[in-house]
Amino acid sequence: MPVAAPIVQVRELTKVFRQGEINVTALHRINLEIAAGEFLTLMGPSGSGKSTLLHIIAGIDRPTSGDCIVQERNIGALNESELADWRNQNVGFVFQTFNLIPVLSAFENVELPLLLTQLSARDRRRQVTTALELVGLSDRMKHLPRQLSGGQEQRVAIARALVTDPQLIVADEPTGNLDSHSAADVLDILRRLSRDARKTVIMVTHDPKAAAYGTRSIHLEKGELTN
Repeated sequence: MPVAAPIVQVRELTKVFRQGEINVTALHRINLEIAAGEFLTLMGPSGSGKSTLLHIIAGIDRPTSGDCIVQERNIGALNESELADWRNQNVGFVFQTFNLIPVLSAFENVELPLLLTQLSARDRRRQVTTALELVGLSDRMKHLPRQLSGGQEQRVAIARALVTDPQLIVADEPTGNLDSHSAADVLDILRRLSRDARKTVIMVTHDPKAAAYGTRSIHLEKGELTN
């Protein structure tokens, strides 16, 4: 079976934050390749740089030096407008806080990213329906966030991340606010997206049980890969 080409290539990547008069190195000369369709989990203690690495891969933040190449594009070389367009087209985001709009239904929350596209209302409806079906919420489309459980809210957030059909799903502690049963449901969805839909999933977690859902786990310690 041929090895999938890397969708992400991180080369000698360093990130330094300025805090007053002090430079704080969050990442130091990271080298990493992530295959298309992989479910990679990033682990490490608080402050190890795992969320910073995730944000750079997703185009939320920029490296101080080194390269981050995603789908053969060096995203650090893009200007702000190009980077925003690239994120909208290529990355789906899932965070610990669900970030749903309280006054919008599940359907309307999932539809939000599509309002930035040229899709017709009919095509938007089809894609939103498909995304909500994928996370098992086709019977909750009209519900407001307050009418949903925490696990259901996070599944709405995953559907919103999926609705533009991105190749890359990034998740930062997506089960941090969930009970164990809801967490297992969310992790199973992410695993199925990688295995069955060939999405590349990159997830930050501090929980070894959550990390076990991935196909590979890497550890960071003080801004450096330890394995």
